[in-house]
Amino acid sequence: MTTPPPLLNTESPSTQHPTLDQYDSAALVAALAGDQQQALAAVLAAAPQIAQAVDAALPRLRAGGRLIYVGAGTSGRLGVLDSVELNPTFSWPRERAIGLLAGGQEAMFAAVEGAEDDREQGGYDLQALLPSAHDVVILLAASGATPYAMGALAEARVTGALTIAIANNPGAPLTTGADVGILLDTGPELISGSTRLKAGTAQKMTLNTLSSALMVRLHKVYGNLMVDVRATNAKLIKRALRLTMLASGAAEPEARAALGACGWRVKVAVVMLKGGLKVHEAEDRLDAAEGSVHAALAPPPVA
Repeated sequence: MTTPPPLLNTESPSTQHPTLDQYDSAALVAALAGDQQQALAAVLAAAPQIAQAVDAALPRLRAGGRLIYVGAGTSGRLGVLDSVELNPTFSWPRERAIGLLAGGQEAMFAAVEGAEDDREQGGYDLQALLPSAHDVVILLAASGATPYAMGALAEARVTGALTIAIANNPGAPLTTGADVGILLDTGPELISGSTRLKAGTAQKMTLNTLSSALMVRLHKVYGNLMVDVRATNAKLIKRALRLTMLASGAAEPEARAALGACGWRVKVAVVMLKGGLKVHEAEDRLDAAEGSVHAALAPPPVA
């Protein structure tokens, strides 16, 4: 008799709540929500590896590299989501945050059967982006062995790009084969095998943490204020005004005037207001300081 291969942790039946289907709504919600606490624990346990990924990625991004997210199913969609949100939140260029999803754009809204099993396509899709050694490729898979992601990993390694892998099973080939492996050990799912639950939650939290930490280190934040926001709609215009007032201490009329003069760029407006500078002077200061508001406002060194 042939012994079946051992199940991955994420595929193993949970020993918790074996009569889940008999719970009333209150008990069901409590069980499902409570199980998500393990997602936070897994992310906190992986904090050293996430910090390692930040430090490894920074010099490549400073050199003009891109963030390229690769995954299938829930993992791939989470990568696409993170890539899309960097532009309005931090003014990160759209062309420098790219999401590759097994099955293409169609798979964002409907499952594309078999797409995740195509290892060659993962390599081809990444190859089409002409990756370089400056790029950072973030590979996501709950199992840690999805063929599409593995194909992209192999191609990324050939090009010299930094590879960061995020998976939910110990010893996964994706994390062991990447430059930085981030294990989110969330264990069995309460609904067995449904990795859109706490495995997906842990991946989303990790992506939030990783990309936000990168943006902070790249001077997209002043104090804890989101000063590189793109004011592209009414809500964000109000947010930009509020952030400028908070960061500069200016009253609303002065903040609004500064924003209007510089095209509603919060960073530039803050340096203008705090430094008593014209638009071009604030821009020059920020360029020389690599976008750091603190450095742009620092007094010049004594000769």
